[in-house]
Amino acid sequence: MSTTAEIDEKMGERIDKKSPKNSESVVLNKEASGFDLVLLTVVLMLAGYGLVMVYSSSAVMSFSRHGSDTIFLKRQALYLLIGIVALWVGANVDYRRYNKLAYPLLGLSFLLLILVLIPGVGTKVAGARRWFRVAGVSFQPAEFAKFALAVFLSVSAVKKGSKIGSFSIGFLPHILVSGAMVTLVLAQPDLGTSILLMGITFVVLFIAGTRLLYIIMAALAMAPIAWWAIVGTQWRLQRMVAFFEPEAHKTGAGYQIYESLITLGSGGWTGLGLGEGKQKLLFLPESHTDFILPVIGQELGFIGVAAVIVLIGIILWRGTRISLRARDMFGTYLGFAIVGLFVMEALVNMAVVMAVMPTKGLTLPLVSYGGSSLVVTLFSLGVLLNISKRNPIPASAESWRKGRKPQSREVVSFRRWAYSKSSGLPVTAGRWSRGKLR
Repeated sequence: MSTTAEIDEKMGERIDKKSPKNSESVVLNKEASGFDLVLLTVVLMLAGYGLVMVYSSSAVMSFSRHGSDTIFLKRQALYLLIGIVALWVGANVDYRRYNKLAYPLLGLSFLLLILVLIPGVGTKVAGARRWFRVAGVSFQPAEFAKFALAVFLSVSAVKKGSKIGSFSIGFLPHILVSGAMVTLVLAQPDLGTSILLMGITFVVLFIAGTRLLYIIMAALAMAPIAWWAIVGTQWRLQRMVAFFEPEAHKTGAGYQIYESLITLGSGGWTGLGLGEGKQKLLFLPESHTDFILPVIGQELGFIGVAAVIVLIGIILWRGTRISLRARDMFGTYLGFAIVGLFVMEALVNMAVVMAVMPTKGLTLPLVSYGGSSLVVTLFSLGVLLNISKRNPIPASAESWRKGRKPQSREVVSFRRWAYSKSSGLPVTAGRWSRGKLR
């Protein structure tokens, strides 16, 4: 398998041999091609959307608790400013540097996840010990752990190469590392983040070439553990029961989801108007964090909710596009990991507030109130922008399309990075056959 440098050298040699009269020739710029401006614009739009809705959903609660209706707005604005700086850093630091930082980042994330469980070090809120609090500022180490795990999985998958399809070498070590991290997160307890960590592990392993059978077997093996985590905890069991009959438990465990459905359903097509929502008047708990989408639905209606979904869909589209066009497999894996984390968290949050899934403590990324989540998410998306900056530039759109078009009887595959003899462009070309090329 050729390295990026070898591919660039081969491309230069092939281009020099081509006749300048040949309209099919492809000229590549080895330097940065510029950030994906569509992705950048949508990310800033969604973050700005969230800032407005955080104020709308938290003003009454903020006034009742602190005597000012702008406390949460000011905090979120400060987090957003820090997040924009993190976005800039992520976008301007070469993503390939994380190759050397994968294991230090992973080790630091494990250390923080252990420290947060120690009484007196980690802060306990509502029965969960998930935060460090220093000088009035909270930090959730599980958010950092998501990015650290994504980097580790991407680096390790590249190093395993063709052995990624092996159970003992390519699959088991990654599951053990992810499982250890999930165990620490479950001890906080945080079932929602645990699901995300295992989900992103499966995504990266599948794209890298692990056999689907191994992933299915691992998911089935973890099902009893998930069931034990639910039935073994009284409040989780109550949430599960309330999930099936929210109206029957509307005064107890099903109160939050019942109010969420009322809030969503009362907005109609265009909503009651920005700031005119009723359920946020201390009826809907966590209306500025986990349950901010119902407030959007009540005040801005179906159109407001659809706008959020469309913006998330665009991030999925552009992120997938960036990942497929990355200059190396590390960029491809890391890009898919970042996009997968973002989209999975958004889908779980939307499923919860619409009573499609039992209640989980996951925010709506970029929209919900929260410092750690907002800053780490913006930094991760900045890394995705940096991956887009490293794309090679073709001489024309037509030459790029021809270079990317799979050869006859082939389909695009994430499994191997091959060198196209027809165009001199690095493409993913091969057959889906248990991760092996034919």
